[in-house]
Amino acid sequence: MKKQGNSNPFIYVILIIAMFFLLYGYFGNDGQNETVPIQAVASDINAGKVKSIAVAGNNIEVTYTDDKKALSRKEPESTIVEQLLALGTTSEALQGVTITIEEPVDWATVVGAGTTFLAIAALGVLAYFIMRQFQGVNNQALSFGKSRARMFNSDRPTVTFEDVAGIDESRAELQEIVEFLKDPQKFINLGARIPKGVLLMGAPGTGKTLLAKAVAGEAGVPFFSISGSEFVEMFVGVGASRVRDLFDQAKRHSPCIVFVDEIDAVGRYRGAGLGGSHDEREQTLNQILVEMDGFGTDTNVIVIAATNRPDILDPALLRPGRFDRRIVLDQPDIRGREAIFRVHLRGKPIDSHIDVSLLAQSTPGFVGADIENTINEAAILAARRGKKRIGMAEFQEAIERVIAGPERRSRVITDEERRIVAYHEAGHAIVAHVLPKCDPVRKVSIVARGMAGGYTLTLPEQDHYLTQRGKMLDNMAYGLGGRAAEEVCFNEISTGAANDLEHVTKMARDMVTRYGMSDALGPLVYGKKEEMIFLGREISEQRDYSEAMAQRIDAEVQRLVQEAYGRAKSVIREHRENLERVVQYLLERETLSTEDFIAAFEGRPLPERKKEEVGQPQSEAAAPKPFAVTA
Repeated sequence: MKKQGNSNPFIYVILIIAMFFLLYGYFGNDGQNETVPIQAVASDINAGKVKSIAVAGNNIEVTYTDDKKALSRKEPESTIVEQLLALGTTSEALQGVTITIEEPVDWATVVGAGTTFLAIAALGVLAYFIMRQFQGVNNQALSFGKSRARMFNSDRPTVTFEDVAGIDESRAELQEIVEFLKDPQKFINLGARIPKGVLLMGAPGTGKTLLAKAVAGEAGVPFFSISGSEFVEMFVGVGASRVRDLFDQAKRHSPCIVFVDEIDAVGRYRGAGLGGSHDEREQTLNQILVEMDGFGTDTNVIVIAATNRPDILDPALLRPGRFDRRIVLDQPDIRGREAIFRVHLRGKPIDSHIDVSLLAQSTPGFVGADIENTINEAAILAARRGKKRIGMAEFQEAIERVIAGPERRSRVITDEERRIVAYHEAGHAIVAHVLPKCDPVRKVSIVARGMAGGYTLTLPEQDHYLTQRGKMLDNMAYGLGGRAAEEVCFNEISTGAANDLEHVTKMARDMVTRYGMSDALGPLVYGKKEEMIFLGREISEQRDYSEAMAQRIDAEVQRLVQEAYGRAKSVIREHRENLERVVQYLLERETLSTEDFIAAFEGRPLPERKKEEVGQPQSEAAAPKPFAVTA
């Protein structure tokens, strides 16, 4: 292959010549003879000042008796003699002038034509360089139809099944894919058809992309990774072209894995949405369907796709023969979270007293991404504090940062508002501690965190997948415990319970309309949530009940909330002394752990605090944001 620089000298010569002609065209006449009108030439002839005249076409070169020269032009319709006589030149004066007729040479035309030609050539050369610049190494700018998939070689697998934890069932499902890619003949001999496509479904952060990479790492095959949004461009047909190119590359590197992340970007229902169809996206989807149908039993290309919105995918994608194996990645349970913690803690300097099972117990609802972020936050906190190892205090602080946001000890509030926050959060904690079906109180704090002016943290002792009616009623009372404490103790209420009221109202309405937990309305579902495919949000509710039933639903929701609020106030009145002790300790220490809260509730002295647990007091001045209950 020749180097591009070999043609450069020729190009430079063309550019230099073109520049010369351009300069000549602009400045070439600067040094020529003076131009005079034909009337002045006639007068000079009568005066005897002209020696000779040379005529070339319509151009005239006049030579004077003192050997000076000048240029002029005649009219094209007449000869030079006729025109001079018409301008008053006498025949006797003309006889003393030598007149010669020359063949005309229009140098201006020649120079202009040459300049034009070379200018066009120069523009062509410039366009050539611009095209080469746009094309780049892999023709990235102009090759719109080329796939942008990134290929990871199998020589050095970065992720294996050892790096995936908390999703054992899903991993076992994909083990068959690995075996097929390692030894496809074993399946082909038995006439078995391995799934062409595997759809990974789960909430964000559950490990869909990581699991796909682990399959490629275990099988030792090339791994093509691309996002669904990378197929779609503003130009019609580009997405389909990229799909064809991607699958062509995959077939050349067979056996391999093609991973399409966020496939819902191109795989949504065809003909849906506010604006009707989307031609480019639908063409891309159609091409994906065609390419997957074209895989034979000897192709050995597995397509793995990931999405957190399987409900909006086109049914044609989910039929047998395409994505016929669907694997759900759920939130990990307590054992799964413990395993994920152990995976991400590899190679990190941690204290010997770290209790991984306690960390797993303290993080219900966390997915793999949350746990990884928690460990990273703990490491940052340890580095900020100048420690060599990550301790339990850093992990606990990191968990709270992920749940509720960072502490804001610099916020300035008045003493009165600080007391209101203390009573509000103590009210939550008292109600949660007294009611039997509420989760245990893990921490109470009046330190602003995130958008909350204070927070009460309750965590379950074990994972729950079902919620009973009694627990929901107790949780509603717990959510209203802060407002109840304000009303009982101050005979006044504040705006701090805004988030609590919103949460409790939604819980009560769900109990009535979704879960059939109302004795008055019975075990029925009222209303159907409508969801727009392209908006992805519940934007309306289809009412399948009458206006009279709507009034009954509203009345039942109001009754449930009022009863929960009454229970919360009853607990606060009954345990007023306990509440006052908790508030006193909150104002002194700002944050109470589980042991601190129970000791304050029972009237015992609080245990001594460790050095790293001692917080800094808040300053005074600005009003807090609405309080929030973090669970």
